[in-house]
Amino acid sequence: MNDPHKTEFLRDVYGRTIKSLRMSITDRCNLNCIYCHNEGSTGAIGEMSVETISNIVHIAAGFGVNRLKISGGEPLLRKDLEDILISLPPLKDVSMTTNGVLLKECAQSLKDAGLNRVNISLDSLNETNYRHITKCKDGIFQKVIGGIHAAVDADLTPVKLNMVLLKDVNESEIEEMLSFTREFHGDVILQLIQLMDFRDVACYHVNVDEIEKELELKAGYVQVRELHRRKKYLIDGAEVEFVKPVDNTEFCANCNRLRVTADGKLRPCLLVNDNLVDVSRASLEDMPELFRLAVSRRIPFYVKQKEI
Repeated sequence: MNDPHKTEFLRDVYGRTIKSLRMSITDRCNLNCIYCHNEGSTGAIGEMSVETISNIVHIAAGFGVNRLKISGGEPLLRKDLEDILISLPPLKDVSMTTNGVLLKECAQSLKDAGLNRVNISLDSLNETNYRHITKCKDGIFQKVIGGIHAAVDADLTPVKLNMVLLKDVNESEIEEMLSFTREFHGDVILQLIQLMDFRDVACYHVNVDEIEKELELKAGYVQVRELHRRKKYLIDGAEVEFVKPVDNTEFCANCNRLRVTADGKLRPCLLVNDNLVDVSRASLEDMPELFRLAVSRRIPFYVKQKEI
């Protein structure tokens, strides 16, 4: 006899169990970064209501999903973000990716509403370079720096600084960024991110393998994270991770994430656009079956031919 209290987990045909949800809550952004791939975007105009967001996360939690990452666009542009956080079920980890422009004023209230930690995009500590990358106005860079300090003060830690590596723009700034993170005594981690080909950005590609070799030579300790085989380096008190999603078969083989677009579509894979499942108007009764359908459509984008 089936145990009615036993959790049904969502597993795809490759045996990957869904434990994490990445949800875009808006396509809007207040920056215009030169490399941005608008990962939550489907060209939608509307945004999900607080109720729809809450329903989706509650259904996912019923399937054993225990981690949620909120993204955008820029999620802090949602005036009802605190309401969204308050509406969520209990989860192991609720995090958010933000550009940090608006974070200083609301870091503590977001923490109080249930946010655990933040990732903040910061591609350069050189204000001129930052303005070039983000196409922002004067004064925005200092707001982001203030947002980082506010996040640490609010205990939204560990704060992860996302630095997308760009050839001839910021690739020489890694050591400076490491020095900056050391000022926070372990509360801030640097994430170096390989550029993805969502725009005409070939001129910005760096040799990430060479950079990673340099990090390994400097590191006093190297740890390999189990899930994506991602390496974490400890260099004179600074912690840095290297994120290489491009052509990374291990990243895909171990992916446990289901994505949700800003207009309420389940997205089985970031790099595939023709297999989305719309749950924006689904009832709570119908939504579980739509989750099962989305997971059944998950096929690793980067997979060795012999494994197919």
